[in-house]
Amino acid sequence: PTFNRKRMLTEACLSVINQTFKNFELIIVDDGSEDGTDKTVEKLINIYKNCKISYIPLNSNYGPAFARNRGAEKACGEYLAFLDSDDLWLKNKLKLQLDFMEKNNFLISQTNEIWIRNGKRVNPMNKHKKPTGYIFDKCLELCCVSPSSVMIKKEIFFEFNGFDESFLACEDYDLWLRISLVYPIHLLSKNLIIKRGGDWEHQSKKIPHLDRLRVESILNLLKNHNLSERERDLAVKELLKKTSIYLTGLIKRGKLAEVDKYQEIIKTYGT
Repeated sequence: PTFNRKRMLTEACLSVINQTFKNFELIIVDDGSEDGTDKTVEKLINIYKNCKISYIPLNSNYGPAFARNRGAEKACGEYLAFLDSDDLWLKNKLKLQLDFMEKNNFLISQTNEIWIRNGKRVNPMNKHKKPTGYIFDKCLELCCVSPSSVMIKKEIFFEFNGFDESFLACEDYDLWLRISLVYPIHLLSKNLIIKRGGDWEHQSKKIPHLDRLRVESILNLLKNHNLSERERDLAVKELLKKTSIYLTGLIKRGKLAEVDKYQEIIKTYGT
């Protein structure tokens, strides 16, 4: 998925094209770009004729959930692997991860990553250390799965109806939370992606107060999924924590019209 990132998109696509594993299709979903992304993709397709590259231009900016889902629907392969257009894969990423998945008969996995911020390598905090296995409790706290590092059986992705397109941000938090309730998410503990950040526009920066969306995700989980007593207790605890934080912010900002809704959540689940 990409939106107005033609320079970074070229670098991201080349990190796929240069993989040591070659039996892939590269699907680029252009989420309404207005910066000449279409011409950039056209050049890539013309230069790398031996690669299977598909281009899906969307007529508006719908957000990453919508874009990723459209790409997944077009995919022909047995596995899906996502790559945000500001990130990069190291050249052995697909080979090592596919071997890891098939050797162990895993359905979904992620890898470790290198963080680059404004051109400099930085070390993630301890809270960002990636867990492995049944990680539902960790997924409640924060998004601990990086989309650009994921490989997942396509059938599992569609078992959960993909990313929730009503989420313009935190769509990854929501999907991994739903999947981790049912399946283990395994970690290949090698740095196989470069996760880049900087002063360019990120979707999460455009959407204010992300805890509001995480609250919505946990509410959906409690209302629409069968949780064990332990899972429900964990979900309610995290729901109350995130709701209280967001509610405090609403009161400080004078957003009194929303206060009743979140006070009612605390009243309903806090007893």
